[in-house]
Amino acid sequence: MSDQTPVLECRNLCISYYTRSGEIPAVVDFNLKLMPGEAHGIVGESGCGKSTVALAIMQYMGKNGAIVGGEILFEGRDMRTMSEEELRQIRGSKIAMVYQEPMASLNPSMTIGDQLAEVPIYHDGLSRAEALKLSADMLAKVRLPDPERILTCYPHQISGGQQQRVVIAMALLSNPRLLLLDEPTTALDVTVEAGIVELIKEIAGEFGTSMIYISHNLGLILETCDRLTVMYSGEAVEVGDIHDVFEEMRHPYTRGLFGSIPLPGADKNAHPLVAIPGQLPLPHERPTGCNFGPRCSFFREGVCDTGRLSMHVVPGDEGHRVRCERFEEIDWERDLPKGEAKPPVEAGEVVLSVEDMTKHYVIDDGGLLVLGGEQRAVKANEKLTFSAREAETVAIVGESGCGKSTFAKVLMGLEDATDGKVLLGDVELGGLPVDKRDAKTIAGLQMVFQNPFDTLNPSHTVGSQIARVIRKFGVARDEGEIEGLVMRLLDTVKLPREFARRKPRQLSGGQKQRVGIARAFAGNPKVVIADEPVSALDVSVQAAVTELLMDIQRENRTTMLFISHDLSVVRYLADRVVVMYLGRIMEQGTTEEIFAPPYHPYTEALLAAVPIADTSVEKRSIVLKGEIPSPANPPKGCPFQTRCPYMIEGTCDVDLPPVRTFADDHEIACHLDPETLAAMEPVIKAKQPVGATG
Repeated sequence: MSDQTPVLECRNLCISYYTRSGEIPAVVDFNLKLMPGEAHGIVGESGCGKSTVALAIMQYMGKNGAIVGGEILFEGRDMRTMSEEELRQIRGSKIAMVYQEPMASLNPSMTIGDQLAEVPIYHDGLSRAEALKLSADMLAKVRLPDPERILTCYPHQISGGQQQRVVIAMALLSNPRLLLLDEPTTALDVTVEAGIVELIKEIAGEFGTSMIYISHNLGLILETCDRLTVMYSGEAVEVGDIHDVFEEMRHPYTRGLFGSIPLPGADKNAHPLVAIPGQLPLPHERPTGCNFGPRCSFFREGVCDTGRLSMHVVPGDEGHRVRCERFEEIDWERDLPKGEAKPPVEAGEVVLSVEDMTKHYVIDDGGLLVLGGEQRAVKANEKLTFSAREAETVAIVGESGCGKSTFAKVLMGLEDATDGKVLLGDVELGGLPVDKRDAKTIAGLQMVFQNPFDTLNPSHTVGSQIARVIRKFGVARDEGEIEGLVMRLLDTVKLPREFARRKPRQLSGGQKQRVGIARAFAGNPKVVIADEPVSALDVSVQAAVTELLMDIQRENRTTMLFISHDLSVVRYLADRVVVMYLGRIMEQGTTEEIFAPPYHPYTEALLAAVPIADTSVEKRSIVLKGEIPSPANPPKGCPFQTRCPYMIEGTCDVDLPPVRTFADDHEIACHLDPETLAAMEPVIKAKQPVGATG
């Protein structure tokens, strides 16, 4: 391998952006060597410089960005010496990039066929007919059904997962030597993500493509990459073979990242997650010496703050390097950060009861009801039945379109239930819209939203937004008392009191989410609905927000409904889990029951789709085929039968499945007999030591 020319080599790369306040160093002293057919992962928190490196490789730096030092060699040639025309020829043919948001890469006014055909027409000189034939073949390779039809579609006419497959097909059309993937699956469901990851690995193997995979998802990097670079505040802090870094990480920041993610052994009571303290420094406020120093528990004055740090070789492993002056002094087994164990919380009486709750939307075909057009019902929720007790966390999981958010809207009074009951204590909420609810009912049911950037008023201070809730719900009337409550709420969510005078734009994403939580708890709610509250946050911030939610829940004995598609967070956080598919509950039970056999086939597929950042476990591979059907046209019989590997013809496609009860609370809606379900193999289990049998 050593006599091969690297596909890509970054040597001491330094990248800066120029603003009104001067030069901002974004990336400093970055090195990377990518060999043919190799996959290299880059991980780190938002703002660490991952995407900046990818944009520099593509030479897409914008007017205010520049490479100020070092080299980027593509197949042995320095890209900075290439002309604009040479770069244009290379982009899209030899180097291709797949971005996080597929719709940002597709032109909404052109058909998929026209957009795909442009690539071979421009780069390879093919005729339009040849280019369309090649495009159809590539769509089939990325496992899109009916490629000829998709070529005629516009981007908005296909799903998000299909759009991302089209973008991948476009990137692969000219058989690139290098594929850059910048968070390509973040916006997708976990089952779609699993299919796309499998697909990328297959196609890269077939074409011998080298890959740089940028992600904050360590499990995804473990499944896809050979080597790994961990970045922090514009610098690489640890580089090595994927298994070396995962099993023998030697930088405190890498340890901190792993301590922030809920691996299968994590337990919210016995082994809570440990968030990395503090914030990522702004590029113009980096400390002297180690950038991670102010957040590091191993920091030592006179050692870690004496000037720029260089990378050191880990003894016994030439390919493993780390930017830390003290890594050989740390006892990596003993000195791991450990969370403080807490006793489990005993759940109380039932607070929220859902009985056969159904929500249908009536639509008409073509808006021609007046001319005799047919009415059809979109069955968003169908006969949902479950309960939640005081101080309990109930997770509602499933793919996009399964009805999770519709249920939340009914609960919050933004939609009326079509049928059934939703009881908060003795108040029936299903037919009680928000404008008919009294202040006590509204205060008793609050929500933490997915995107902290959209939920705060940009023109009001943080303190005034929390105070407004306290006034509205009559928690306090006196202005001095209100101010005291605002300060105590900021203390509760671990934000400095002076943040009360700040506007949202002066806060980071994690800080904004904390303000959203403070506002949700300001009215002393009985139930808090948390709709994907950590999915927009970095893993270290996720851990802090997760622990915060649980601390407040312990103190106030609040019931929490946690809506999510991230089953690793659900496993850690939830006491009970409700699995939904196409508007129906497929399985429900305690977290232990859901994560161990027997499984509903859909739960089994969901569990198998979750990437796990742990080399000590192995996972069965189950990749779901096909797309989730439309709720406007659900299949007959079991809603999951069109994608189920266990489908029984003549039964699953005819009748609704019976509900099988396995324990007091564990219910599975499935036609498979109880013996077959009980005999299922675990999806996740510990790896056997090398040489072990059985």
